[in-house]
Amino acid sequence: MVIAPNLESFTLGNGLQVVVIPDRRAPVVTHMIWYKVGSADEPEGQSGVAHFLEHLMFKGTSTYPDGAFSKMVAERGGQENAFTSADYTAYFQRVAKEHLPLMMKLEADRMENLVLTDEIVAPERDVVLEERRMRVDSEPGSRLREALNAITFVNHPYGSPVIGWQSEIEALNKDSAIAFYDRFYTPNNAVVVIAGDVDVEAVRKLAAETYGKIARRAEPGERIRPAEPPLAGERRIAVSDPRVRQETVSKTWIVPSQSTGAGRTPEALDVLAYILGEGPSSRLHKSLVLDREAAISAGAYYQGGALDNGRFGLYAAPRPGYTLEDMERLITIELRKLLDAGVSQEEVDRAQNSMIASAIYAQDSQSGLARLFGGALTTGQSIENVQSWPAQVNAVTPEDVLEVARSYLTGFPVTGELRIEVPSDPAATLTETSELKDKS
Repeated sequence: MVIAPNLESFTLGNGLQVVVIPDRRAPVVTHMIWYKVGSADEPEGQSGVAHFLEHLMFKGTSTYPDGAFSKMVAERGGQENAFTSADYTAYFQRVAKEHLPLMMKLEADRMENLVLTDEIVAPERDVVLEERRMRVDSEPGSRLREALNAITFVNHPYGSPVIGWQSEIEALNKDSAIAFYDRFYTPNNAVVVIAGDVDVEAVRKLAAETYGKIARRAEPGERIRPAEPPLAGERRIAVSDPRVRQETVSKTWIVPSQSTGAGRTPEALDVLAYILGEGPSSRLHKSLVLDREAAISAGAYYQGGALDNGRFGLYAAPRPGYTLEDMERLITIELRKLLDAGVSQEEVDRAQNSMIASAIYAQDSQSGLARLFGGALTTGQSIENVQSWPAQVNAVTPEDVLEVARSYLTGFPVTGELRIEVPSDPAATLTETSELKDKS
């Protein structure tokens, strides 16, 4: 099996890569532009500027001012959005195929003609600060994830939140946004992915007429980030909050990603995560949830889609009567069983079949394919890496799985706990609640 076998790619004279994935099942097209820049590329002291600029890109250009871009998409019944990660920033539109030329024209225009003033920038900075308050500061789970990142990546910029630290967001201004835009929003630092009812040669012509006219205005250079040294001991953090509804514990290790892993290492980590904790037949779910009935949920994950190293995690949420300490102990028992005895060929076969089936089903999604290739090409992978992923997964052996488990899951983990904060005087709280109920 090859993912998107009809895909074609070409590069314009200004360095912009264009990927075309024909899909003629419906007269619709997904148009995405991916910039090879994310929060991990931000200047020191300017955390959040990549995400901030994403917001500002919707404010308009000299040609299409005051949100005209979004209005024109909406008037044509289209959908649009954007997102920022540690490694990339992407913008997309999904429209009827006859509107693709306009989408390419509009997106090319804001690649070089963004207009920012203090009057535009200041209110949008307040919007981002409010977004941080709502999505991070007021959400215990988000606060824990942010804190875990910070203690997992102490030296590497993956430790900074994509949305930015509050004090540094407050210091962002027009000059910092424009400097970031001028350095990174250049055609030689971008990938356009078009999936849908299109002809490759027609897209090539449109790309030359729109994006092809944009001059390279910067050379961002190689993306070299500080390395993260090995953990010298276990790191642990806990977030307690009365708003927590379900306690959880997780253990995380830094592991190679699809881009940094050699040989079959990334695929073996993927299979390992599936065997340990993805699906009802996984070891953690079967042991902690079904057999022992000690956990409400338990699982594993492998985050391998990073430009630099990724993460491997195990987690569990206790049932009433069990504690986070119980969850840690049971996770450790299951991990030790795997490290001692390895995995069976049957387990590997089951994981491979399920993973490849998911890849087949994913090709039904036009936008999903566009995201798959865009994310890969902005994090150091090639088209061939993505297309051959099923074959690479199929090549993984039980010995490969045991090797990566022993290589990367025997070191010190980073442990995170989400706890329910118990009031200091429960009786007083119950009395107050009762009084309020009587008055209502």
